[in-house]
Amino acid sequence: MFCKATLVSVALALLASATPVVKTPGVSIPLGERNTLKRADGTFDHAKAIRENRNLRNLVANTGSLPEGWTIKEFREVPSSLAKRDTGSEDLTDEDDDEEWAGTISIGTPAQSFLIDFDTGSSDLWVPSSSCSSSTCSSKNKYKASSSSTSSKKSGTFSIEYGDGSTVSGPIYSETVTVAGLTATAQHFSPVTTLSSSFADDPIDGILGLAWPAISNLNADPFFTNLIAEDVVDAGVFGFKLASSGSALFLGGTDTDAYSGSIEYHDIDTSTGFWQATGASSVVGSKKPNTGIDTIIDSGTTIIYGPPSAVKTFYASISGSAVYDSDNGYYSYPCDSLPTVGFTWGGKTWKISSANFNLGEADSSSTCVGAIAGQDLGLGDDVWLLGDSFMKNVYTAFSVDDSAVGFATLA
Repeated sequence: MFCKATLVSVALALLASATPVVKTPGVSIPLGERNTLKRADGTFDHAKAIRENRNLRNLVANTGSLPEGWTIKEFREVPSSLAKRDTGSEDLTDEDDDEEWAGTISIGTPAQSFLIDFDTGSSDLWVPSSSCSSSTCSSKNKYKASSSSTSSKKSGTFSIEYGDGSTVSGPIYSETVTVAGLTATAQHFSPVTTLSSSFADDPIDGILGLAWPAISNLNADPFFTNLIAEDVVDAGVFGFKLASSGSALFLGGTDTDAYSGSIEYHDIDTSTGFWQATGASSVVGSKKPNTGIDTIIDSGTTIIYGPPSAVKTFYASISGSAVYDSDNGYYSYPCDSLPTVGFTWGGKTWKISSANFNLGEADSSSTCVGAIAGQDLGLGDDVWLLGDSFMKNVYTAFSVDDSAVGFATLA
């Protein structure tokens, strides 16, 4: 969700074959769903979709050089000889009908609880501070440093501006942070003292990033990286199930009860700091309109975004499609004749269901708005952002151990 470092695209070969994943003991985090962009009457909520651009997380800032004084950190390598100790599962609840899935974490000693959006498109943790006096913070849980025996203030400050102009900022602390019974000590985070008004109606208290250290605005290791370094988890892997019910984040492995068959893993471009799988193609029926593309898998973004020209090529393969909103890159299509759509990384085609592709009726009951929009993300002509409209169709595994992201069929 925060400003990310400049990207350098490096094409990596895909893993040669699908690898079965053995279920490990773990912790599952229940997740709540995001708000949908479809109104109760089935029509497309155009205004809400435009506001949702904040969920592009860090991506908007990836158009220039690193801020002065920043460096790209090397990814931490954990010796394979380390015997990890645990896994955990966090149930996720659906907040605002498919707009975001959230779960509860605790910070400090004794524990202070917060409702959090788990974001694979960023690498930092922030929650509101008790020092935040604005009306935006009034309905949110707030961190009180003086109430925690493990609180430690650090030098420097944290701030971020999102794509829609919304901002958060505050000091930097380290603390004990626990998710689904798994605890990282000396975890850097920001108890933010300012939140812009656009956060007022957001049910979450804050964000916990699950991407790589290279894109941390705190210039510190993310929570899951610390779990690995502190020998807390069984494996350097976590998995997401995002669905209308039973959504969960599984830490320290994957939950084999949530999917069937094996997980098809693909290498990521580790130079970017994102979960950026290379060598993908979009699929429309029997066609592949876009080939050789990179795909950032981002749980913190509601829909799917691609470069405007590439998305135009994609919809050209759908008969009857048309531009719906040229400024924001939305297209419409005939509701009752959507062909098979999805993405492939050289193995199986991972389909997007018609329900997940349909953001709601457009100007008439016969046309609907598609969940792929054209936006200039500043990431290059071949980089797409696959958010929840894609992730809701698959079980998604993120492997720090193997620098890979994988997909499996939902059980």
